[in-house]
Amino acid sequence: MASGAVDIVLFDLGGVLIELGGVRALRELAAIATDDEVWRRWLTCPWVRTFESGQCSAAEFADGVVSDWNLPVTSDRFLELFRDWPVGPLAGASDLLAEVQRILPIGCLSNTNVLHWDYQIDRWPMLEVFDYSFLSFDLGLVKPDSAVFAEVADRLPVKPGRVLFLDDNALNTDAARSCGYLAEHVRGVAEARRALVESGVLAA
Repeated sequence: MASGAVDIVLFDLGGVLIELGGVRALRELAAIATDDEVWRRWLTCPWVRTFESGQCSAAEFADGVVSDWNLPVTSDRFLELFRDWPVGPLAGASDLLAEVQRILPIGCLSNTNVLHWDYQIDRWPMLEVFDYSFLSFDLGLVKPDSAVFAEVADRLPVKPGRVLFLDDNALNTDAARSCGYLAEHVRGVAEARRALVESGVLAA
């Protein structure tokens, strides 16, 4: 990717800029072998998609997940655990955003929900710096569906081929590429920085 090929950088939040602590707990509760398998099931779970697109209550979401995943906890207990999934910004995340924003506009494109967003926005000023914020529960659309990438493309002032999207899940980056975006699968701040250097956005 040549320098100057990117006009806007879109970041996923969880797993790229924010530490999520719930994957291991969910993996153990559901007796799933790997984190990748947890994420595959999570991203395709109808109740997760419904909640993170803002179309059901937290109680309905918890009831649905506990039932569908056959979890050995009550819905109330699952919701307590779920609220605490976002741990906080990863080390270096704020600095990375500031560094990129001195060069290009930045945005976030995140599958999230009102519980997590209200918790995070009150505690972590980093989330207020984005020039563009695309949140699944506001959009009514979720990754990796092509519809969410089409909607974001309609709202941005540049074509998808000028947008670099960084996400920690390959399902999402594959979907973004199929919709014409530049996309890189990264986990954490160091890998995000490496992708930004390789894309020509940041200097080595």
